[in-house]
Amino acid sequence: MSGQNRIRVRANGPLLCTGDIEVYDDAGRLLEKSDDVALCRCGASANKPFCDGSHRQAGFRDDGQLAAATEEVPEPAGGPLKIRVQADAMLVARGPMTILSVDRSQAITRNRAALCRCGHSAGKPFCDGRHRRHGFRG
Repeated sequence: MSGQNRIRVRANGPLLCTGDIEVYDDAGRLLEKSDDVALCRCGASANKPFCDGSHRQAGFRDDGQLAAATEEVPEPAGGPLKIRVQADAMLVARGPMTILSVDRSQAITRNRAALCRCGHSAGKPFCDGRHRRHGFRG
């Protein structure tokens, strides 16, 4: 695994981001800079893009495994992972990162990723564009 930035997929829950994490809104304003952020992936949080525990009441289900994705040569370790919220769409993550399955049996090293936040993607945790079909509002 490369770098210090990690996104761990929780079964039936959020994306747990650790490392040098910066979260921006769709206008590019910094929402949070932290070493530990939980991001909603069920689409039900009242505090989007952050998780507020609504996945439990919403009945969100996902096994926390990784859909097929290509590996990339990682950027140098130590840089921030910048996650930008796209209006009524996905989260776009840029920077060195390792995405881990719930049980850590799968790991994908990337420099960028489009992550589902509506809860409907067939390729969770990655976005497949289904937010448009389901009328997701972020």
